[in-house]
Amino acid sequence: MLDIKWIRENPQGLEQALIKRGAQADEASSLVQSVLEADEARRSHLTKLQEAQSRQKTISKEIGQAMGAGDKEKAEALKAEVGELKRFVQEGEAAERDLDANLLNILAGIPNVPLEDVPVGADENDNVELRRFGEPREMDGAKEHYELGEALGMMDFERAARLSGARFTVLSGPLARLERALGQFMLDLHTQEHGYTEVQPPLLVRDDALFGTGQLPKFSEDLFKAGDHHWLIPTAEVPLTNLVREEILEKEKLPLRFTALTPCFRSEAGSAGRDTRGMLRQHQFYKVELVSITDADSAIAEHERMTECAETVLKKLELPFRTMTLCTGDMGFGARKTYDIEVWLPGQNAYREISSCSVCGDFQGRRMNARHRASGEKQTQFVHTLNGSGTALGRALIAVMENYQNADGSITVPTALRPYMGGVEKIGG
Repeated sequence: MLDIKWIRENPQGLEQALIKRGAQADEASSLVQSVLEADEARRSHLTKLQEAQSRQKTISKEIGQAMGAGDKEKAEALKAEVGELKRFVQEGEAAERDLDANLLNILAGIPNVPLEDVPVGADENDNVELRRFGEPREMDGAKEHYELGEALGMMDFERAARLSGARFTVLSGPLARLERALGQFMLDLHTQEHGYTEVQPPLLVRDDALFGTGQLPKFSEDLFKAGDHHWLIPTAEVPLTNLVREEILEKEKLPLRFTALTPCFRSEAGSAGRDTRGMLRQHQFYKVELVSITDADSAIAEHERMTECAETVLKKLELPFRTMTLCTGDMGFGARKTYDIEVWLPGQNAYREISSCSVCGDFQGRRMNARHRASGEKQTQFVHTLNGSGTALGRALIAVMENYQNADGSITVPTALRPYMGGVEKIGG
């Protein structure tokens, strides 16, 4: 959530940021105007409320003086005024809550402001390539992962559909073990070499946790609800980032770095007809998440570091990839800048996203009321947050299967995963 004081002082800056993100000029202007009007209504009301409360205190003294002077008529008139002020204050406090809620509701729907160096563009076609690693292997007739998996008898979409419907998969045998090996490998890498603390968080979270990271209220259709006030997590970013909600952290102990391997649940509401075959876009998938909690001075460097940690996963697996800087129109709601890492899939003859690493500024910190304070200081600042995939297991499995496929339909196990596979070097064949 953006700072209302910043919006008040930079209305044109917000308007331009919204236009960069794809809003029409009149739409952006209208939104900025609505938040300014809501802010002014709230501030004006607060001023009247404070004046009434101040007048109450003054009259209380005047009543005492009037009584002491024997002026009963004046005292009674002042008491009547106090009664009217008391009613106004009581009603005014209820109105204040309504005005607060209205302003919060508007602010909650405004996306984050992109950093100055983010390329301006409309969609993924305007993203900018930053770097590449590895060269795609020459293959004749490369198969897609679902062709390989079904031929091996270890990837079953029909049984999954009977169990749960579309966009689910049943893995079995060595392929199931290979996905588990990927998760173990990633966790070990991030905890032992990259300094992240492993966390096993809840998979159900409350409304306020999803509000804190920005999924609610705007993106409720992308989530699975489980009860009146609980939701299945769409990513471990939600519980990991909210570990610090409503806390004041010691600045000297930042950054905090968390990682978790969890299932993720997404309705894929806006993806009808996209990637309907195979495991690329599922309602349930596993992912290793990376989250950093830091301050304003360290956030940009931490973003580069986090992206490098995610890239290292693919380097160790010897998978070709490219890193893209997302344009303003393709970034997520809460991000100020995002790098997408896209792994090469020979079956599709294309690079596909396997990790997104975003720096969010204090956007989530403000929504969570998570702050930090330097030793010896009274003033607090909102934390800055970052999140990234380190990486998505299902897509990593797809990438390994397609890049390490052999002509006979078998799959060579990458060297980095063999210790997690009991020394197995090949699946099938």
